[in-house]
Amino acid sequence: MDLGLRGRKALVTGASRGIGRACAEVLAAEGCDVAIVSRTQADLDAAKAKILSASNVAVRTFAMDLSDSKNADILAAECPDIDILVNNAGAIPRGTIAEIDEARWREAWDLKVFGYINMTRRFYALMAARRSGVIINIIGAAGEAVQSSYACGSTGNAAMMAFSRALGGTAPNDGLRVVGLNPGPVETDRMVTRLKREATPKFGDPERWRELTSHMAFGRAATATEIANMAAFLASDRSGYTTGTIVTVDGGGTSRASVL
Repeated sequence: MDLGLRGRKALVTGASRGIGRACAEVLAAEGCDVAIVSRTQADLDAAKAKILSASNVAVRTFAMDLSDSKNADILAAECPDIDILVNNAGAIPRGTIAEIDEARWREAWDLKVFGYINMTRRFYALMAARRSGVIINIIGAAGEAVQSSYACGSTGNAAMMAFSRALGGTAPNDGLRVVGLNPGPVETDRMVTRLKREATPKFGDPERWRELTSHMAFGRAATATEIANMAAFLASDRSGYTTGTIVTVDGGGTSRASVL
């Protein structure tokens, strides 16, 4: 399906690896020029090379830490004509409320929660002035299926779900759309590293980590590209009446949850 995105400009944060990188690759494959943001220039350079090897589009890179709100201002000045913003930067640590202290909690939220809010604030205003644009917030299914063992992440994700709904509900008044996307387990480098660590004591072999995904839907985690494909669809006019809602791609995991 041609999503009709050719010629549009997209900015993806946390784009040097994982879901963010997949989003940049899929949007580029659809013909979008992409600006990609991450903390490490070397990782951005590798992502840029991969995108350019597959797609004939323009790629800009920005090495910066979006937990510093001044960098959102810089990006807005450098990329004022963005049509699609994909907020993806941030990885909140697992742990109970007793295990994640205040400093670590604030550090995680400065990037994922306040980082998303600051980026949205800057780019929403630019898009509203043109009465055109889409903001996709990559959040996480733990905001729906909350977990005490992921207290910081579940709470942050739930906050971003509410933020996306609140802003997206009235965004059509400005000619815009805001949508949240909740992935479930996704086979990223971060997830594989964690599962290898868990497989070592359980099986005596870190390479048996895939056995720890056998209980998941279809016996595996999602691929980053599967999440990115949904993000691209939501960003397109094919999904032009979608705003103020959360789309969950978790293999039905949230629907299987039970209070019993």
